[in-house]
Amino acid sequence: QCVFVGPGWGWDLQGSGAPSTRDPPGAPAPLRLRRWLSAPRLCVVGGGPAGFYTAQHLLKHHDRAQVDIYEKLPVPFGLVRFGVAPDHPEVKNVINTFTQTARSERCSYYGNVAVGKDVTVGELQQAYHAVVLSYGAEDNRVLGIPGENLAGVHSARAFVGWYNGLPENQHLKPDLSCETALVLGHGNVALDVARILLSPLDLLRVSHRLMLQRTDITASSLAALACSKVKRVWLVGRRGPLQVAFTIKELREMINLPGARPVLDPADFTGLGNAVKDAPRPRKRLTELMIKTALEKPAEKTEAAAAREWGLRFQRSPQEVLPTADGTRARGVRMALTRLEVGAPRETFCAVPTGEVEELECGLVLSSIGYRSLPLEPALPFDPQHGVIPNSSGRVLGAPGLYCSGWVKRGPTGVIITTMNDSFDTAQSVLEDLQAGVLDVSAPREGFGAVGSILRSRGVRPVSFSDWEKIDAVEVARGKAAGKPREKIVDPEEMLQVIGH
Repeated sequence: QCVFVGPGWGWDLQGSGAPSTRDPPGAPAPLRLRRWLSAPRLCVVGGGPAGFYTAQHLLKHHDRAQVDIYEKLPVPFGLVRFGVAPDHPEVKNVINTFTQTARSERCSYYGNVAVGKDVTVGELQQAYHAVVLSYGAEDNRVLGIPGENLAGVHSARAFVGWYNGLPENQHLKPDLSCETALVLGHGNVALDVARILLSPLDLLRVSHRLMLQRTDITASSLAALACSKVKRVWLVGRRGPLQVAFTIKELREMINLPGARPVLDPADFTGLGNAVKDAPRPRKRLTELMIKTALEKPAEKTEAAAAREWGLRFQRSPQEVLPTADGTRARGVRMALTRLEVGAPRETFCAVPTGEVEELECGLVLSSIGYRSLPLEPALPFDPQHGVIPNSSGRVLGAPGLYCSGWVKRGPTGVIITTMNDSFDTAQSVLEDLQAGVLDVSAPREGFGAVGSILRSRGVRPVSFSDWEKIDAVEVARGKAAGKPREKIVDPEEMLQVIGH
């Protein structure tokens, strides 16, 4: 039996010649297959779903890899903590899996470290055999119209961050004293914010889904929602019913929202029943549900009990946020009515203004037209037009040893399972490059040993995963006192005080 050991995977020439990840059966101890000449030190930038899924796959499929995760906030989990709607606690169960990954003896978490500021990507590349950028989309797309900066206009991203306790949005203070809110966008986030705005607080404790007091929604945002006068929400999109981006699960939940009446115009759905006959099943079912809702007349008792309402407006594109008389606040939005034209490729449709306009009165405008990634450093490869890092299967183009996963890789689309598959794909590229010798692991790297020295010299104190568990315990204890799973700490300084930093 002859065994060669290369810089990556071992090759058993007596067998099939395929790379082997386990000792040959019956091989004597001196000839045991040594799978790796040197343990690769790998680095993941970003402690959200993409970062943890990437680390999980690397640890699972390489039994000597050491993976360090860096996160700019003291607390981990990214959009699972700060983006998932508080009345969808079941989606957050994935945190259990991420916790198992972080507790691995071959994985370390370093929070409170802003890569690109506290330590550069170049310095990470000197300390690790490979660096994976998984820092997500930290900005939002702008409308680019007059009046966008008026008081009363916010991004849906900031609004979601406000009620979910994202530190940068803790002082948002949206004005909920108006009766009508306008949400620009037809995606799941748009439905999330509309649902939170219209959820009746007196029913939240008994509803099987909408139990905000039994979730981790922040105390300050819950108090503000309790005083809200918003009773009508319009969700507006540039294109038509066949192009909405939300899913049937989210729509059904909105339709069944207690105390809120859906208002859909049957004219918007004329002829669509035939149009979706050959459509993919998810699109067909979604459209049929919208049509059914538009045509269905609510019972008098139900309609009388519905103190609030919401509706979908199609083929309208915002032109200007209209100011109040004193020019300080939003009082409405001027919309251009659009028509759909076939684009290129033919499966796409472009919204083209017809020349007609209308004005919708509202006191709160939430822009839900998408998130946007930003470059960590000016010198790193980045496509500003699409807001992604140019890559091939997660390999950053023109930057050997540098990879990316998640939204910064493919754009801000999909749900958590999409990010999981995408991150596994990138991790597999790293493993393949280790196997092929593209990543030279013959020379050891210091990993956090080198990075820690850099951070100390710059006065940066990282937060470990055990530190996070102390913060977690305090949040859970505070939540228990309030009848909630947790009461989030929203101030990073307070987080650091809890752990004695």
